[in-house]
Amino acid sequence: MTTIDRMRNIGISAHIDSGKTTLTERILFYCKKIHKTHEVKGKDGVGATMDHMDLERERGITITSAATYVSWAGHSVNIIDTPGHVDFTIEVERSLRVLDGAILVLCAVGGVQSQTITVDRQLRRYNVPRIAFVNKCDRVGANPFKVRDQLEEKLKHNAVLMQVPIGLEDGHRGVVDLVEMKALTFEGPGGENVRVGEIPEDLLAEARKRRDELLDAASLFSDELTVAILEEKVTAGLIREAVRRGTIARKLTPVFLGSAYKNKGVQALLDGIVAYLPHPGEVENEAVDLEAGGTAVKLVTDPSLPAVLLAFKLEDGPFGQLTYIRIYQGHIEKGTELWNTRSGQKIKIGRLVRMHADDMEDIAEAGAGDIAALFGVECASGDTFCAPGLNLAMTSIYVPEPVISLAIKPVDQRSLDRLAKALNRFAKEDPTFRTHVDPESHETIIQGMGELHLDVYVERMKREYDAEVETGAPQVAYRESITARAEFDYVHKKQTGGAGQFGRVIGYIEPLAEGAFEFKNEIKGGRIPRDFIPSCEKGFRSVLKKGELIGFPVIGVRVVLTDGAYHEVDSSDAAFQAAAVGAFRQVYRKAKPQILEPIMKVSVEGPVDFAGNIFATINQRRGTIVSSVEDGTFTRVDAEVPLSEMFGYSTVLRSLTQGKAEFTMEFLRYGRVPAPVAEELAKTAAAGKG
Repeated sequence: MTTIDRMRNIGISAHIDSGKTTLTERILFYCKKIHKTHEVKGKDGVGATMDHMDLERERGITITSAATYVSWAGHSVNIIDTPGHVDFTIEVERSLRVLDGAILVLCAVGGVQSQTITVDRQLRRYNVPRIAFVNKCDRVGANPFKVRDQLEEKLKHNAVLMQVPIGLEDGHRGVVDLVEMKALTFEGPGGENVRVGEIPEDLLAEARKRRDELLDAASLFSDELTVAILEEKVTAGLIREAVRRGTIARKLTPVFLGSAYKNKGVQALLDGIVAYLPHPGEVENEAVDLEAGGTAVKLVTDPSLPAVLLAFKLEDGPFGQLTYIRIYQGHIEKGTELWNTRSGQKIKIGRLVRMHADDMEDIAEAGAGDIAALFGVECASGDTFCAPGLNLAMTSIYVPEPVISLAIKPVDQRSLDRLAKALNRFAKEDPTFRTHVDPESHETIIQGMGELHLDVYVERMKREYDAEVETGAPQVAYRESITARAEFDYVHKKQTGGAGQFGRVIGYIEPLAEGAFEFKNEIKGGRIPRDFIPSCEKGFRSVLKKGELIGFPVIGVRVVLTDGAYHEVDSSDAAFQAAAVGAFRQVYRKAKPQILEPIMKVSVEGPVDFAGNIFATINQRRGTIVSSVEDGTFTRVDAEVPLSEMFGYSTVLRSLTQGKAEFTMEFLRYGRVPAPVAEELAKTAAAGKG
């Protein structure tokens, strides 16, 4: 096993199309993991190694996060290549939870884009130190200095250049290393020969200026470096140590440059990963002690301690379930006994493997800090496994709520059986993909993060399970809410043979600013026995599942119970639940209910010439433009648009901009539906009932 200080667990994150997967492909090539590089869109008929799904190769996007490991300069590096598309955000969240460091890839032309901001926010949520790689320095309009400024302005990073480019656009030949003050050029058919030489005369002044900036930034993290600067005895080792400290403390972001596609700058980035990103022992990880009332326990990256590991991703393969794990403490080997602290199930490790995209290699053992995979273990994503005697849980992964649903119907009986298997597997693997049967229409409904997300799953049903399905029109996840306070006084009375039912509830409902539901009991003097208060709450909660306007869940409601009455014999749990349901229905219309719809944060990027068309497409969709930035020949428009208006937007945008613009969207908040749209929705809902 590799010693902990020579281990790195890193992720590669970025905006869609910044060149993450191409960069990973080059890293695999230079670390001798593959002998030939392939391109992302599979133009050569092969496709990138890490995009191992046929669908990924055809569409030229990364859908699932693939894991691999490489060796560089005597260090073992686990790499996870993550999707850049916001619909697959759960894949990014899962990866970041188990990483110790990340490479934030940026395009030298596009700079900090909408999804870069989302990914950076996720990195902050999990306190992941990062280094930046400004890719595509060979493209027309490349300006890495502008990208460094954007990292500072838009993401509030203390970004510092570790290199300056030797030429840009089609003249990009290499980089100047500001630590060693040497020029690096990359030669050979795959750029595998790194030539170290003197800095070209015309770049010397720029390199000295940028090195002074680097020293200024790094000296804040090292007194030894500050003294060395004053005494003019600066060494490369002192600079590296100071930059490392700043990076691990997340107060400095070293910026590297290059072009992965043209094989420039990747080896220098690998040196940066080893030099500046933390090893597992330098990252603080905490678990929650389930026996001590949820107090935080610090985990120590020590192979000799009892094992603690997290299952962060599941895949159902032809040989059973494959569970990706990250070991935080202790070590495991074949035959090790562990138990799942959520389900209480005991497991014995049968087969332990290390993943390289979809290939696997059997290993005898894995220790603290390692990322590996287990075979044949039944568990859910986010489960914690511990050695017997420990009862800990790693904090679970943040899972966003789905915003779009789709009705699906198998075309024949054969597809029906296969569809059930597919849905079970997908829902288990991906917590943002949900499925249920609508109790009224009896249709199977799938829910997800966006059109592309559900498209990919429908396509996978056909390919992987041979389940042919027909899809209905996409459905937006509307909500209902109240806008005014309204009082209720409701008696539920039912007399049948024997004991009857009796329950009276008095109180009011009012809008709740934050959250979906709040229940307050303000009854004095035992007017309703304490045993029946939870029954009232249960009744109110049950009726919120379906509002009266259009049949969607009701959110933002506070229910306050002030008084009531009961009967010694006839009052029961069921009676007070029924009273609560009746009270809510009695008062709901008086509380002036409204319909809410998901509002999406939309970012459209395209050439300046098409700015007018982009504005028009947003205005036609009830959108509100928040900001627009022109950057040379490109424009970026940020807007807030209702999800219901965004279906088919990509097709319209492509045709209006000759395919040159692209957009991303993510859920922002729920907003009120305008009156004409609300009336239309209410009519449709009424027609559906009729």
